[in-house]
Amino acid sequence: MTAAPLRVGNFSGFYGDRSGALREMLTGGEVDVLTGDYLAELTMLILARDRLKDPAAGYARTFLRQLEDCLGLAHERGVRIVTNAGGLRPAGLADAVRRLADRLGIPVRVAHVEGDDLTGRHPGSLAAHAYLGGFGIAACLRGGADLVVTGRVTDAALVTGPAAAHFGWGPADHDRLAGAVVAGHVLECGTQATGGNYAFFGERPGAVRRPGFPLAEIHADGSSVITKHPGTGGFVDVGTVTAQLLYETGGARYAGPDVTVRLDSVRLGQDGPDRVRVEGVRGEAPPPALKVGLNRLGGFRNEVVFVLTGLGIEAKADLVREQMTDALAKSPPAEVRWDLVRTDRPDAGTEETASALLRLVVRDPSQEAVGRALSGAAVELALASYPGFHVLAPPGKGSPYGVFEEAYVPQGDVDHVAVLHDGRRVPVSPAHDTAVLEDVPESALPEPLPPGPTRRVPLGLVAGARSGDKGGSANVGVWARTEDAWRWLAHELTAERFRELIPEAARLPVTRHVLPNLRAVNVVVEGILGEGAAARARFDPQAKALGEWLRSRHLDIPEVLL
Repeated sequence: MTAAPLRVGNFSGFYGDRSGALREMLTGGEVDVLTGDYLAELTMLILARDRLKDPAAGYARTFLRQLEDCLGLAHERGVRIVTNAGGLRPAGLADAVRRLADRLGIPVRVAHVEGDDLTGRHPGSLAAHAYLGGFGIAACLRGGADLVVTGRVTDAALVTGPAAAHFGWGPADHDRLAGAVVAGHVLECGTQATGGNYAFFGERPGAVRRPGFPLAEIHADGSSVITKHPGTGGFVDVGTVTAQLLYETGGARYAGPDVTVRLDSVRLGQDGPDRVRVEGVRGEAPPPALKVGLNRLGGFRNEVVFVLTGLGIEAKADLVREQMTDALAKSPPAEVRWDLVRTDRPDAGTEETASALLRLVVRDPSQEAVGRALSGAAVELALASYPGFHVLAPPGKGSPYGVFEEAYVPQGDVDHVAVLHDGRRVPVSPAHDTAVLEDVPESALPEPLPPGPTRRVPLGLVAGARSGDKGGSANVGVWARTEDAWRWLAHELTAERFRELIPEAARLPVTRHVLPNLRAVNVVVEGILGEGAAARARFDPQAKALGEWLRSRHLDIPEVLL
């Protein structure tokens, strides 16, 4: 227990992130703890399919390769590492790390957290895992671990665990824990906090060619400063931190297993170059239930993309639709979707820019229904359809797709255990102080701008956005960078206006949440991703670019803002 600030850095935001980031963070400046986040909803399905082929699989093997290069360096510098790379087999990865350390001759105390795996309680699922909090990690660190491996914990738990261990926080320290959750949420996606995937990247030419990874200086009261190592690429400002705060969140209450964060309490301020202070964060008791992510196989999927070139694009599309419908009539797949993407332009100077793409996607519980039948029907049209017939690639035999679902279990029904480096098993008590999650009434809106001349231009000229997936739903966080722009945005971007701008959402439940401290609205669209990212139900299956589509839509924007 200490009052000295804790410097926590991130070296991985997803399974497949920059392999050299661990070394960069170890050598770029001072840091106490490094966190590696490898798990997303889709990643759990990937690991589950790996485990079907090989029972010894189920964790992020790339972490071991990174560690082989850097374990000695981390030991020399006294930097602790916390990672959820354990995936479905945290004990298996912990053992693999021990074997690696023995081979390298480096004395490392490795602990792991378990109890999240509830697959046995959910017949038919490939993987069912509860989202655990940070106190198992804290127990491992307090027990002397140099490296902690977890399975499915919340992304922010990788930061709240070290902070709780460092400062001696307990489950009742809601405000402090909430501050650490905010810091963890900003760090969890790596370089998204330092200019990566940032709406206004064009204002910093060249700055995000290779952004550095972020770190947080966390203080005993739960406040923090988000920054990065000196001399690394990218940048940290109120905008980049705001964008990441809005990513994959919903309303003013952001619930987790340890604490519910009041996002409407967060205050951000520039604290110098590449330094953003985060303060004022309030926390409340967590909900009584833990979220469980269920992954199962949904069936089989196949697709073929027909290329339509030149004149009569619509007529060509109609013809091939009719022909394919006739060919598949004897045994039609359970789900058939056509999308015509008009990438063509008149009097084009290249064949590619004279062409449109007609995409056919089929899904069915049977692989046969989406495989041979589709392939045969598409190939047989080669000399019998529209002029210029060709496809981007012939359809294959069909591939399995996954479905993500959410369930909830009482906190006390999960055996959360910290397995220390010496083999001792320390049970982690569930939260005793809980509160059922309720919506926060919408905050008072600012005074609207006075009437004046407007110009019809893209929303993105005055607002930033970031979007992402949560199961079958998506969120789009939209923020203004000036007070006047916020006065306009808060009144203009209603749920109804969002439906007008994003026709895909016209018949879906859309909820708008107002976050005045961030000058932002967070829009949640339920069901837009169907059965989740793994089902690949839409062109952008994880809604990563939904916010950029919104920013490209034209509105009547007050000229005073332009």
